[in-house]
Amino acid sequence: MARITLDHLAHAYKANPRNAEDYALKEINHVWSQGGAYALLGPSGCGKTTLLNIISGLVRPTRGRVLFDELDVTDLSTESRNIAQVFQFPVVYDTMTVRENLAFPLKNRNVPRDRTARRVEEIASLLDLTRVLDRKASNLTADMKQKISLGRGLVRPDVAAILFDEPLTVIDPHLKWQLRSTLKEIHRALDITMIYVTHDQTEALTFADKVVVMHDGAVVQTGTPEELFERPAHTFVGHFIGSPGMNILPCRVEGSTAFVGNTMISLRRVYRTLSDGEHIELGIRPEFVRLQPKGAGLPVQVRRIDDIGRARIARVEMNGRSLAASVPDGISIEGREASLVLDPKHVHIYANGHLVAGEANGGQTS
Repeated sequence: MARITLDHLAHAYKANPRNAEDYALKEINHVWSQGGAYALLGPSGCGKTTLLNIISGLVRPTRGRVLFDELDVTDLSTESRNIAQVFQFPVVYDTMTVRENLAFPLKNRNVPRDRTARRVEEIASLLDLTRVLDRKASNLTADMKQKISLGRGLVRPDVAAILFDEPLTVIDPHLKWQLRSTLKEIHRALDITMIYVTHDQTEALTFADKVVVMHDGAVVQTGTPEELFERPAHTFVGHFIGSPGMNILPCRVEGSTAFVGNTMISLRRVYRTLSDGEHIELGIRPEFVRLQPKGAGLPVQVRRIDDIGRARIARVEMNGRSLAASVPDGISIEGREASLVLDPKHVHIYANGHLVAGEANGGQTS
């Protein structure tokens, strides 16, 4: 088990990179604490698999170092790093039994048979594979094969970290929740550093203690699921996380007032003078915007109301800008005219995509 440090790490697939646009992975400085459960979250092409491959040793970074505890492993092979990887498609030997598959990594390291047998039984119990230990892997379902692949990574008690690259993509949707829960239980039981790559926010937020959100080759925010939801550090995080994502509205700001078109929105914080060259936006999640009858708040036009089972979401327009709002129980809107009430604690201001802290009364940042 190890603490993993990324020290001024960057990578380019083209020779002689000269500027930021040449890098598939822009400079990252980050520490993965020993025993943590982490997720790398972002859309396809954002650099998350490249980063995972650098940690595992499949790719050598253009710049920077990878350290396991205090050991520089940048030039070490994957095998020398003593990590385990679980890929999108299960890696199992179909001609072997489940027991033989789980034992294979230990057999290769000449672990005594009695210790191997005990460890295989322990991991099989954690993964609910005990009943199929003596069956051929070829006869099992995709989710069972993925459990075997996971078990092959877990079976080595001295493994430094386990890296997951989109491990549930080929699993039926109704089984994904079960496997995610299994991973969480295993993490709590074994105290192993786990890094999970996914483009699926549900997988990331339900698996990880901390999520690293990537966009265009850069890390835009690292935080707990609650931090990413409550206080997105970048408009991409606000938009990418949540269903629906955060409302992002171009605006101008004067002190403690934002103007979206002709609509004035009071802010809890006071903002410095933002220059004309900055792209200023207001962000607020639909959960903190309530639809009300006409005259009870900011005027809007209702385009439609969607019932998504757990809630009703209104699609509205304010000064020509579209946004989503929650519809409280018992609220009924007649016609197209309505109002919005915004929770001021959850209104954020962004300049060029990045969160601006603002100042509370008395000059303290909030």
